[in-house]
Formats: sequence, structure tokens, C-alpha cells
Amino acid sequence: MEQDYRPQEIEAKWQKKWNESRVFEAEPNDREKFFITIPYPYLNGNLHAGHTRTFTIGDVVARHKRMLGYNVLYPMGFHVTGTPIVGLAELIASRDPQTMDVYERLHGIPGDILPTLDTPEKIVDYFKVESEKAMRMIGYSIDWRRKFTTTDATYKKFIEWQYTRLEEKGLIVKGSHPVKWCPNDNNPVEDHDILHGEEATIVDYTLVKFRYKDLVLPCATLRPETTFGVTNLWVNPNVDYVKARVEKEGIVEYWVVSKEAYRKLTFTDREVEYVEDVPAKDIIGIMLTNPVTGDEVISLPASFVKPGNGSGIVMSVPAHAPFDYLALRDLYDADLGEFGITKDLREIDLISLIKVPEFGEFPAKEIVENMGIESQTDPKAEEATKIVYRREFHGGVLKEITGKYKDYPVSKIKDVLTQDFIGKNVGEVFYEFSEPVVCRCGTPCVVNMVKGQWFLNYSNPGWKAKVYKCLSQMRIIPTEYRVEFENKVDWLKDKACARRKGLGTLLPFDKEWLIESLGDSTIYMCYYIAAKFIERGDLKKEQLSLSFFDYVFFGKGDAAAVTEETGIAPEVLEEIRRDFTYWYPVDLRSSGKDLVPNHLLFFLFHHVALFDEELWPRALAVNGFVSLEGQKMSKSKGPILTLESAVSEYGADITRMYILSTAEQTQDADWQTAGVDSARRQVDRFYYFARDLIRSEERSDIGTELKQIDRWMLSRMQYHIRETNIALDSIQTRNAIQNSFFLLFNDLRWYQRRGGKALLYYVLDNWVRLMAPFTPHLCEEIWEAMGHEDPISFAQYPLYNEDLIDEGAELAEELVKNTLGDVEEIIRVTRMNPEKIYLYTAPAWKNEAVKCACEMQAEGSLEVGTLIKALMSNPEMKRFGKEIPKFVQKLIPELKSGGAERYEAVVGMEMEEKALLEEATAFLEHEIGCPVEVQSADNPEYDPEKKTRFAEPLRPAIYIEKKKEE
Repeated sequence: MEQDYRPQEIEAKWQKKWNESRVFEAEPNDREKFFITIPYPYLNGNLHAGHTRTFTIGDVVARHKRMLGYNVLYPMGFHVTGTPIVGLAELIASRDPQTMDVYERLHGIPGDILPTLDTPEKIVDYFKVESEKAMRMIGYSIDWRRKFTTTDATYKKFIEWQYTRLEEKGLIVKGSHPVKWCPNDNNPVEDHDILHGEEATIVDYTLVKFRYKDLVLPCATLRPETTFGVTNLWVNPNVDYVKARVEKEGIVEYWVVSKEAYRKLTFTDREVEYVEDVPAKDIIGIMLTNPVTGDEVISLPASFVKPGNGSGIVMSVPAHAPFDYLALRDLYDADLGEFGITKDLREIDLISLIKVPEFGEFPAKEIVENMGIESQTDPKAEEATKIVYRREFHGGVLKEITGKYKDYPVSKIKDVLTQDFIGKNVGEVFYEFSEPVVCRCGTPCVVNMVKGQWFLNYSNPGWKAKVYKCLSQMRIIPTEYRVEFENKVDWLKDKACARRKGLGTLLPFDKEWLIESLGDSTIYMCYYIAAKFIERGDLKKEQLSLSFFDYVFFGKGDAAAVTEETGIAPEVLEEIRRDFTYWYPVDLRSSGKDLVPNHLLFFLFHHVALFDEELWPRALAVNGFVSLEGQKMSKSKGPILTLESAVSEYGADITRMYILSTAEQTQDADWQTAGVDSARRQVDRFYYFARDLIRSEERSDIGTELKQIDRWMLSRMQYHIRETNIALDSIQTRNAIQNSFFLLFNDLRWYQRRGGKALLYYVLDNWVRLMAPFTPHLCEEIWEAMGHEDPISFAQYPLYNEDLIDEGAELAEELVKNTLGDVEEIIRVTRMNPEKIYLYTAPAWKNEAVKCACEMQAEGSLEVGTLIKALMSNPEMKRFGKEIPKFVQKLIPELKSGGAERYEAVVGMEMEEKALLEEATAFLEHEIGCPVEVQSADNPEYDPEKKTRFAEPLRPAIYIEKKKEE
């Protein structure tokens, strides 16, 4: 090994060796297989730290399984369909300043190359090269023979086959449905097309039609039952309103809504025509009819009404909505003469319509007064609203004022009321986003009721039932995400699967449409198996017929007939089929948590729709996001840390180790320069320890007689091996690195501090294999320096050996370590200069008390009184009657809070603490710098301050004699 650790040199060396030897190109054999996939990256920018985390987790799992003896396939492709790449090309072609700055400065595209990437095809060609280069730089163990892009002609044939079969099963339908829509692109948008609002969902509001003369002032609500409690409407005097002619199913009405709402209405399934502007003052102070109750209600001014929310007019339910109550109360003493309002608003009676166990007649008024909320601007008003709504939703029932709906649970009334309102033409459904959505082109999106659109019929109950069954048989990591997946399946509605613009595959049964980008990335895992044969030239685009895919993926049809139809050699056809049946199903799909509500759901839906049950996916794992120095990263705006720049600056192994050790599973990680610098120093120490030990030519022999400290190190190593394997099986990378590196390193330092030497090489042999999935280049380098010819990537991963666990040695070292720590702490706090240290081990009666307590704990009868009584019944113990109760009252809580295991081990082994501490006196004297004497509390020779009374099992009492000059 070289004198200094130079990560880039070592990493280039091993990447070259891996590439030349093609060691990660997996072929079927007689070993158990493990097929892991991660979402292929979308190529509208260089890979960033978020990709780094997800992809490195996948690589660590692949490497761990490989070292456990599995035949592992870890493939990769590139996603390029949809509109984002088209939008980026347009921005580059127009030399958009922000885009040019971000992509040159943060993505690292040279200034002479960036302007040339002015077509989608050029962007794809550029980023697929850069992305593969970056993934090779960080050392992913990918089988690169299987790479493809989603615009490859052969991939398009695969997608055509998939959609043909889905349509034949009746799972693709044509109709009118609400979709996220970009008015500029005149296209539906999915999550990959969105600049802001990726988490937004389409929410169905109930539009309640309040009437004034021949006008309708509609109000959107998520809680139609509250219409029974409306006392007034809210209108913003600073908003522009319009009158519009609205026709639906032959019924013509004239609506007054905000201009923003009018724009949204034009995208619904209504015929909408602008009539005239309506000044806000014209609709404030008027009396309207509540269409549900027939009551007359007044419209009042409110600046908090947002024109972009719903219709721009809001109904007020002050009995149950804290904000409405506060807003109404704030107007009690206001001068509303400019709106022609002279009525005393205190005369407006609150209307109670929901009975809630935790509240009285008027929940909003009650909580406002109890929380001391002074006005609408008080931050506590939001909290109050959440409390009232939550309690009403989960525990509320409707009162008699609601008529036939009396005693109906609030949680179940929405759909019932909405349908009744529609039937009486007093309400309609109005779709709105849960938060604002902006397309990547910069245009605010709308909910569009598209006619003649193609949809995946995800709401189909039978289809959902199969997905639920699949989930019930799968492993979900972390386990708590199972409920999240089930909820998302329950929530999922029909999804637009086609669009007019972008890159992609034409819908085979309606070639005016392109298949939507998330819709073509659902079962591509099986395409990885065919991709190898396409790469080696065995398959051509024109040969990829429907019957070809049916045969190799479904096992349907006759091989001879497929050969005759396609011209594919029969032996090739059979080899593809054998490969597929060997590798499928997917054993693990690992992904970022942002894909749970879309891609991962679609992955499940399409697999259960097309494949037999034995080929359904077996496991899903989800990880969190990555921020940069506390800021959310963005490809298009920054900040962003690219994978390539991180590896170039810090090295692949340091980048890998840091990104995996900063957060666990679905926790979000934050890349911080100070943290990665610290990781570099830790990896340096690992390198130099290995270098120095290998150069020393010292070797370990476990067969020789081992000292206690050696047995301790062997035992601790087994603990770290066990915990690392458990953590990796659960994809807890942070925990795995804690055990395989940091905690093991701490134990190694203690081992060396205690004079341990015999097992150093044994430790390194295990340590380097434990770390190989995380820092593969460095571990290959050390492994080679240790004299191994075969790569560590295929060496046996360390496995737990219970026979090497030595509880006695571990307890003995815990006693020594804790005693040293206690002495050092006393010296630090008192600042004394010790002349001599006296240690007093526990008296025999306390050991007997512990033994008796452990027996009772095992029987389940351990209680303070019971233990004291048992001890006092022993004549030998009676003379300690005054001390026993105090000791017992301290001991029992320790036993019941998890300390029983340690004490039981002491009792079971009858550990001689005095002999153990006497054996360690030379070490303690060296560490402390003065003589150490060990005595028993039963017969101390010297105890001037009566310290022996504090001595307990595993916790000797300490007396420090100061130097005379003090």
C-alpha cells in the first residue's frame, strides 16, 4: 500500500479492473439469485446528491448480497420520456439566463457545449454519457450491458406490447376525467413535469350555489355539511370578480366568481362564457339565499379571501370555524358604511350543527376563548382550526337542524351530501389542487376535465384488490410504510396515461397520443433481461413482436411459431426465456419516498395486472431526500451538488460512506461540508491502520492461547458482525456503518490501549470485509495488500459466530473500562493530584442480594417488599438489615429498566471482581499515573473515609489519596 491515502488514484485503479474483468455482469447459474432495481434517473440534468443516496443504497444492498453468496443482478437504464427534456431544450435554445447559469455553474456543463444542447435528442445523448460516467466514478456494481433509454426504438416496442395487453384487459379506458394540466403546453402533467407542487393532489370540493336574484355566487367547501350552519358569505373587496354564463347538461346559470376562478372554470366540463366584470362592492352587503336551508344570509367584506382558492367567495360558519368566528367578531365595531351595511353584526346568531363530545354548543367560540386568541392574525388560530376540525371529523355527528341527516357521522357525510346537492341542483363538484402547481415551463397548472382522454383505470376495485394482495405478501422497508402504501392504493384514482407533447411511445391503439412518462416506467425491470440480448445484437427492433414478448415474459405461445414469425433463432428465444424465469421476480425495488404515491404504486399495479402471482415483486424499500447545507436542492434552479463534483472533490468511498451515515431509511439527510470532511478523516485512519498492520507482517492465530482482552475483542467483533448484517437486511445503512466502522473502531482502540495485539490482523480481515459494501475501492486495495488474489467484492461477508461470544470477557472489560472512567471523572472534577487509588469491590451480601433479585426477576415475582423479606429471612443477611432496604430500592429499578441481563451474567459466572481488577492494576496505573490497590469491602485494610459502603457489584467504590504537598 502507498504511504498516503489517495482516494482518486485507488478508485480509478479498481474501477478499471472491474470494467476490464466485467465482474458485475451477472449470468444465471446454480446459486440463489437476487434481482435489485432502483428507479432509473431522469436525464434533464446531472445526477445529484439525492440520486447518490438512493443509488448507493442500492449498490450497498447488491454488494452485501453478492458477498453473502447470492448471484446478484443490479442493472441501470435512463428515463427520458415526457416533457421536461423538451422544456429544457426550449430554454437552452432561447438562452434563458437562469437556465444557462444553473446548468453551466452547478451542473458543470462546459460553456462551449451547453448552447449546443438545444434539442431533446442532444440533451439525452449528453446526459446519458455523463450519468453513466458519474455512476462508474462512484463504483456502482452495475451490469452495464443492460442499459437503455426510454426512447430507444426497441424499448418503444416493449411499451407498445405492455399497453396493448393492458387495453385488452379493459384496464385502459377513454373518457372525461380531471387531470393536472399545463395550459401552455396544452398537455396533462405528471410529477416529473412539475416545477412546484409535486406533492399536490386533485381534491374534489363541493360547490354550493348561493343565490342572489338571477345570480349564483358559488362557494367551494370540503365540508358540505357545514352549509347548514352558514351565517354569511365572505367577499374580498380588493378582488376582481366577473359574471359568467355557465351551462352544464342543458342548465344555464349566471355565476359571479373571481377572475382566477373563471379561468379555472373554462377547463371544466361546463360551457363557460364571460359576460362582464362585477365590482366587488356590488356583491358585498347583499342578502343571498342559502340553497340548502332557505335562510337569508348577508355577504361581508374579508381581505383574507384568496381569489385563487375555490370560487373566490367563501361561506362562513362561525359556530364551527375559528377563523370565521374571529373574522365576524372583528367586524362587530367596524364601519361598513361604504358597503351599505348598517346592520349590527352582533345580531347574527351562530348556528350549531355538529355535536362533539369535547365541545359545547359553539366549538369555534369556545376554543377561541379558551386559547385566548385575540384576532384572525393570531398564529394560534390555525392550531385551533385544526383541533376543532379534527375532533368534529373523527367524533362529531350531525344535529337535528340537518333534518334527515341527523346523527350521521361527520366522517361519512361528504359524499352523501354532495350527491344529494347535485341531485337538487344546489351544488356541483369542483376540482382543485391541494396546493399550487407550476409546470416546468413556468406556467401555473389547472385541473382540466379532459374529454376523450385515455386513462389507466386504477380505480377498478378488482385491480386494487390484487394490489392489496401483492402488498400483503411483500416485505416493506421500513415496515411502517406499509400503511402508507395501502392508503395510497385506496386513494388512487384513474390516471391519464397519454399526452400530445413530449418524448415517448405512441399509444398503439390511438397513435394521436403519446404514452405518459410515468406510465411507461412500470414494468421495465423485465426489459433489463431482454436488453442484454439487444446489446449483443441478437434482437432487432422489427423482431420484437407482441408474440415475442408474450413468449419470453409470459411463457405463452409456441416457440417455433415465434421463431417463424420473427426470425429470432430458437436457441436465443429459449435463452431469453430461461434468463427471465431465473431472474424474475424483482426481489427488491429501492426508491426515494417521493415516488411512493406515483411510480411505486404504478409499478405494483402493472405487475399484478400483467404477471402471474409468483412473478409479483417481493420487496419495496423507501429512503428519504437529501438537502444541501440545509437547503432543498433543485435541478433547474439550484442549489445542487452533483454526484460527479462530490466524487471529484472527496473521492467515491468518502462520498458513499458520508451520504449513507447521515440519516436512516426515510429520514432526510443533509449534506454538510463539515460532515464530509470529518468522514474523510475517519477513512484516513482506517487506511493508515491497515497500512501499518500489513507492513508489520504480524498475523493472528485464533488457535493459540488467548488473553482475556483477546477473548473480549473476538466477542465484540461478533457483536458488530451480527448488528451490521441485521442492519443491512433492514437497509439501515446508518446503523450498519455505525457498527461496522465507528463502534468497531472504538473497540479496536480500547483493545490496543489495553495492550491487545494478537488479534489485530484477524480484526482487519473481518473489518475490511464488513466495510466492503460501503467503501469498496479502499477495501479492494487493502484486501489485495493482504495477499488475496480474488476481489473482495466476492469474498465471504463476515457471519455471526455465537461460539466466539464471551460474556465473561465482555463484563470484565466493562468493569475495567467503567472503573477507569469513574476514576478519571473524579480526578477531572476535583482537580486533585492522586498519590494512590484504592478500589473496593462489593461485599458478599450485596452479591447475594443481586443473585436473589435475579432469580425473582426470572420468576416474575420481583418486588421491593418481597425481596427485602426474602433477604431478611436469611440469618447471614440479617446483620445488614439497615442497609438492605436502601440497596434493594436502588437495585430493583435498575433490573426492571434493562439492567437485569448484566447482573444475571455476573451471577451466572460468579465473576471474581477483585481478581479481575487486580489483573488490570498495571493497566490502570499506567493510565492514571499512580499506584492502584484493590481491596474487598468485606475486609478492607485501609478505608479512611468509609468508601466501602458505596461498593456495589460491577461498581467498585473509589478512594483517591491526594499527594501530601496538596
